[in-house]
Amino acid sequence: MSINEENKQLITIPGAIIIGCAIIAIALIYALHPISSSSKTAQKNPTAEQTPTINMKPVTSADHIFGNPNAPIKIVEYSDPSCPYCKIFNPTMEQVMKNYGSSGKVAWVYRSFPLDKPNQNGSVLHPNAGHEAQALECADFIGGNDKFWAFEDEWYKVFPLQGATGRDVASDTIQLAQVAKDVGLDTQSFSDCLSSGQFKDKVDAEYTDGINAGVSGTPYNVVITSSGSKIPLVGAVSFDTLKATLDTL
Repeated sequence: MSINEENKQLITIPGAIIIGCAIIAIALIYALHPISSSSKTAQKNPTAEQTPTINMKPVTSADHIFGNPNAPIKIVEYSDPSCPYCKIFNPTMEQVMKNYGSSGKVAWVYRSFPLDKPNQNGSVLHPNAGHEAQALECADFIGGNDKFWAFEDEWYKVFPLQGATGRDVASDTIQLAQVAKDVGLDTQSFSDCLSSGQFKDKVDAEYTDGINAGVSGTPYNVVITSSGSKIPLVGAVSFDTLKATLDTL
């Protein structure tokens, strides 16, 4: 969620989905049916918006991957643990994985994009997001990939839809510890890991990767096809929108 989106009512989402569908359709045309060289020559001064260049790092075993690591289609989600729209979108991705991940066709890749950096006005949208993203890394460090995804799932379930900006770090730390306990992590090891800040650099590197990928708000998804084409999907798109994209691919 971007700073401007924070101030909008959720009722605007249907309109955004319609616009998003149009953008996806254009992106799919460019990704799956590139313009011929003769057409490119004829269009010396194109006015239509081109599919953006996405300079993201490749998906590797170092990523947090849900499903088949060798799936022909991967959905890389850049997410902010304090973002209410990411909370809304999480069940959508779970439904995608239920429908497509069980057969190994789609993999879900999670990358943190915490909006805890000052904007042009010097204000910070989600001051605790970086701390929360480090907690996710601690879950992986202590319990492996399965515990990472269990923690991710539980966190987005219990995190309040509103009030992301007003909560202090102490309140967040208490809830993070409870989530760690609920998913079966050793609470002392989790507390030691989180307080050490040992994953701050990794979270910052994922944020930088998101900037390179063109992320301006969360959630932001990049669908990577079997041929390596990258299709951006901006915002908390609906399951139907994702389904249409995946079925087309």
